[in-house]
Amino acid sequence: MSLRAYQQTSARSESPRNTEYRLFAQVTMSLISAQKLDRMDIACRMDALDWNRRLWSVLEADCAAPTNQLPVETRAGIISLSRWVNKYTTEVMTGQEDIQDLIDVNRMIMQGLSGEAVAE
Repeated sequence: MSLRAYQQTSARSESPRNTEYRLFAQVTMSLISAQKLDRMDIACRMDALDWNRRLWSVLEADCAAPTNQLPVETRAGIISLSRWVNKYTTEVMTGQEDIQDLIDVNRMIMQGLSGEAVAE
């Protein structure tokens, strides 16, 4: 079976929740890799940060849509997190903050998507 056929079959059989988890995992791994890079490797760091910001922007837009069926409180929380991610990412890009907090937030979202209890 070719890779493309496998990907198409996987996409058809994967639940939206699993798709979101997989995407968060990919973006988070990119952030982890960027965190390990020399701070002078700006292009690779910015690519990972931008990918994460775009993911959160899409989530924000989806939660703002009147057709979104999530509870209002959940939607508001995701929108709030998205806005924080946007602001915080700018601070990371300017060297004022570290990537780790973005990684931690993504991991908490992944725990929720996987159904794991979040440790307090």
